[in-house]
This record gives sequence, structure tokens and C-alpha cells, in this order.
Amino acid sequence: MRRLMLLLAASAVAGCSTPMPAANPHMAWVDFSTPFPNDKLLMAERLDNQRLRDGRFFQVTPGSHELTVRFDFEVPGGSSDLFGGTTERLCYIIVKYDHFEAGQRYLLQARSMAFTPEARLYNARREIVAEASQINCVP
Repeated sequence: MRRLMLLLAASAVAGCSTPMPAANPHMAWVDFSTPFPNDKLLMAERLDNQRLRDGRFFQVTPGSHELTVRFDFEVPGGSSDLFGGTTERLCYIIVKYDHFEAGQRYLLQARSMAFTPEARLYNARREIVAEASQINCVP
């Protein structure tokens, strides 16, 4: 039993260090960014309502797609105490874009302003091409 647990732990750690795949020139690539330190996690969750196996990026065919990301961030604690601490908030953000182009790189950036998350999709020229169309947060 102990060997099995060690094997499972080793395989989980090895999975975290998997290198990023090469970008397919016939598809569009979407990277992620969070500009603030209280933004803890931004990862790909679903592409066109299908769960993804690798949450580090999106690689999509040209055309229209719906991207769902998981966004975790810290918010100030509800205590009136000066040292009330923070709590973590989990949100699922949907961004729809109709004009993905093959061979292009995009950047999906999410940020939090206190309790309110937002997300924008930028093209390679750093122009905003889409914004969050739906945000669902777990309190």
C-alpha cells in the first residue's frame, strides 16, 4: 500500500512538470495572465462546454469559441478587526470570441477588483477583442 501511495504521489508531481506542447500553426493559442498579486489562479476549464485535460492554455481552431476559465483570487475578510485576513473566492468566467485566427496568439487576462472579477481577451496587437460574457462565483 505504501509503495502504491508513493507511486501515485510521484506521478502527480511528474504531471505538474510536463512541458508545454508546441503551438500548432493551424490553430490559435491563448495564454493567461493575472496582473495583481491577490489573483492566485487562472486556468482553462472548458472549451465550447467540453472539459479540458490541460488547464495551462487554450489551443483552438479558427472561428468562434466559448472559453471557460477558473479564476481564484483573495478578497478582504469580513471582520471589522484590523487583521481580519483574507478569504479566497472561486469564479468561472466565460469569454466568447467569434474570430480566432490560425497561427495567432491571444492573451486572456483576468483581474479582481475587491469582490468583482473581470476578464478580457487581447489579440497579438494588445487590442481588446472580447470581454467576459458571464461570471459565476462561489461565495
